[in-house]
Amino acid sequence: MARRQQVYTARVKRADDGAQDAKIKKKRTGESEDGALPAKTRPRREAAAPEKDAAVRRASKTAAARLEADDAPKKRTAGKPVTKAAKSAPRRRQSDSPAARRRAKEKARVSAMGRDRKRQLARGGGFAVWLIALLTAAFDVLGLLLCAVRTQGVIDTQALVMLAVMAPLALLTATVLPRIAPVDPLLMALTNFLCGVSVVILYTVSPERGIRQMVFYVAGLAVLLAAAWFVSRVRRWHGFTLLAMVLGIGALVLPLAFGEWNYGAKNWVSLPVIGSFQPSELVKLALVMAMAYYFSAHRTVWQMMPALVFAAACLVLLMLQHDLGTALIYYLTTLALFYVACGNLPLTAVGLGGGVAAAVLGYRMFAHVKVRVAMWQNPWSDALDKGYQIIQALLAIGSGGLFGVGLGQGTPEKIPAYYNDFIFAVVCEQLGIVFGICVIAVYVLILLRGMEVSMRARRSFDMLLGCGVVALLGVQTFMIVAGVIKMIPLTGVTMPFLSYGGSSLLSCMAMMGMLCGISGRVREETEEDILSVKG
Repeated sequence: MARRQQVYTARVKRADDGAQDAKIKKKRTGESEDGALPAKTRPRREAAAPEKDAAVRRASKTAAARLEADDAPKKRTAGKPVTKAAKSAPRRRQSDSPAARRRAKEKARVSAMGRDRKRQLARGGGFAVWLIALLTAAFDVLGLLLCAVRTQGVIDTQALVMLAVMAPLALLTATVLPRIAPVDPLLMALTNFLCGVSVVILYTVSPERGIRQMVFYVAGLAVLLAAAWFVSRVRRWHGFTLLAMVLGIGALVLPLAFGEWNYGAKNWVSLPVIGSFQPSELVKLALVMAMAYYFSAHRTVWQMMPALVFAAACLVLLMLQHDLGTALIYYLTTLALFYVACGNLPLTAVGLGGGVAAAVLGYRMFAHVKVRVAMWQNPWSDALDKGYQIIQALLAIGSGGLFGVGLGQGTPEKIPAYYNDFIFAVVCEQLGIVFGICVIAVYVLILLRGMEVSMRARRSFDMLLGCGVVALLGVQTFMIVAGVIKMIPLTGVTMPFLSYGGSSLLSCMAMMGMLCGISGRVREETEEDILSVKG
């Protein structure tokens, strides 16, 4: 009981608190207002009074000693100059509270998540990139070495020079270049693989075309870097979009005035310095840019009308050129972007119905379309003329089997358009159906990575631009592969990155540069998020 009273009454008294202490003392002891104690408790309370006073005095001395100990450092440093170490010494702040610690922990967690996201975007799957880059370099080295020594007793120095160019490019552009430029490493590694396969396959059949394809590939890398830098830096697209639309219409008019007929279509132009090229391949960039700009800035159909009018003008010019395969790619890309932008399913269904009606109209209007449909149904009805090409392509794929007849082997020259439209059949013949499936898997990975980059974009323009590139490459790849294996009628379009030709490869590399530019902008926005969290 005495201990409880000591603890209860051990309180530091202040000089100005005498009245309050007296009142509390009376309440504790049971003393009345006049100072009298009850008769029963008076002797016991009077006996315990000295002990209470002693406990209070001891508590007062202890409190005074603690206060003096706390004030001792201040007395010692009073009047002395403050040193730099004392200034930089950490001070106790309100951040030591539990709530502040929780906020600091949450801030550190968000910062770590941002760093992980930045690292993932920068590397794009580090191990996968290194693996694909090494496999590409190994394929280039082994393939070009076989080409260098395939003639007994003669060393092909051109193949060795190409080896010294292709293998380092495959490694450096996928592993080193993304650290100094807005380039997505995974997209770069996959693109290098397809371009390496194209150069090696073409060189085994035609060394001249192989060398030119390597030159186009090097030029395409420069175009990719330029497009990536342009997309990652430009913020206002109105003027560039209008300029691209005007130049696109002008480029599609050129074949009608100065074009050459090839396989029933007038879609090639020959210029003195540039040489022969296909303008519709380059206008794909203008189409995707126009769709992305007007579909992102305007959500109603009437506000989207400038882009739709531009797409309709391109389709009319392509129909006049009889280039129905490219027109189909333009139409399906526009329709896909329209659905992604507004999500209007009824209008998209109406657009699909209009596409089917246009296909039927094209079948009735153009004779070469009827021939292609007939050869798709039964190529053996005219095996020596109209159906010769598709039959030779199917025989090449079948003769290659699962693992191919060997690099540089087989008879791909029997296919008239082996170097552009039917390059996939040559790949399957020499390297096998398994390798052909791997090539298709690489295209699928490019499309998936492109969709991932597009979905991470914050601006609707970047998202639609990436979706347009993915849709265009996906539709074009499906159309050519399905046509070569006789799943659909042959459309006469090139296979992205594999087919021979400068205009096709440069346009595809520019589209990959657009995706890389979007990836670079997403990476910059992630860095800004990390800095804002740290700040």
